[in-house]
Amino acid sequence: MDTSLVLQNLLSPPVLFFALGVIAVLVRSDLEIPAPIPKLFSLYLLLAIGFRGGVELHRSGLGSQVVVTVLAAMLMSVLVPIYCFFVLRQRLDRFNAAAIAATYGSISAVTFITAESFLDVTGTPHDGFMVAALALMESPAIIVGLLLVKLSGDRPRSDPGGGAGDASGLEEIRWRSLLHEAFLNSSVLLLIGSLVIGLLVAAFSPEGVEKMAPFTDKLFYGILSFFLLDMGLLAAQRLGDLRRAGAFLIGFALLMPLVNAVVGLGVSLLLALPPGDTLLFMVLCASASYIAVPAAMRMTVPEANPSLYISAALGVTFPFNIIVGIPLYMALIQQVIPPG
Repeated sequence: MDTSLVLQNLLSPPVLFFALGVIAVLVRSDLEIPAPIPKLFSLYLLLAIGFRGGVELHRSGLGSQVVVTVLAAMLMSVLVPIYCFFVLRQRLDRFNAAAIAATYGSISAVTFITAESFLDVTGTPHDGFMVAALALMESPAIIVGLLLVKLSGDRPRSDPGGGAGDASGLEEIRWRSLLHEAFLNSSVLLLIGSLVIGLLVAAFSPEGVEKMAPFTDKLFYGILSFFLLDMGLLAAQRLGDLRRAGAFLIGFALLMPLVNAVVGLGVSLLLALPPGDTLLFMVLCASASYIAVPAAMRMTVPEANPSLYISAALGVTFPFNIIVGIPLYMALIQQVIPPG
């Protein structure tokens, strides 16, 4: 692997600020980010990337390549949790296996954004329509997660008397809540909404794109760095949970991104994606959700232990991808896709 890619990534401000957050926890510093600020920065990053993606989607047009790529990404968000589930079932019960599998079938928007920044730094072109794939990969994984629970065995009834009415009513409520969370959670709604707004503004009011540029472009890199500082703090705080989770889950959280990235590379080669888009597709396949899917699983699969799926995604897979994974995936791309 080209060590210059690793150094470029390790010495980028967002990754360095992530490392600073980890160090702050390990040395027991009192550094913390007040609670409303990370949420605000998260919303900003989703809005900015969605708007920019809409603008780029207008420029590239809704051609067959765009449609096929987005459909392939959605298919991956269905397939990944299925084979992850069967791996996890070797050691875990079906509730925890399904919740973790759904987490790995979904995506991490911040990992995707970090990969975009890496491509910008290395001067590798990429298409904005990949944001559409990002926005549409979250919901299928959530739905597949609950289906895996339902299809792999009977759910325990909440009624100690065994009354079927209460149990079916609970299932109905969970399905309604799940579908609402899958398609209307804040990250999906903001990403898709910003994408549509960017598309409309680029098509009918081009001057609006220029007016938004200082907000969506100039501030972006600094806010990403600040947000990753907070992510470093959160990831380091999950280290205790990881130790309790055991070697199996830690190994899964390290190896599964590599497996999913290789599968994503194979799909990208079939789609004839250029190197920049291939990296983004691989990152979408290799990342794991630590916000939207855990929130949905906590509500719909309360039997699962949140410390397992949140710690695996945030404490292992997220730092692995942003520190090692992104340059590793790009080095692999350079080996299999000839330059030019």
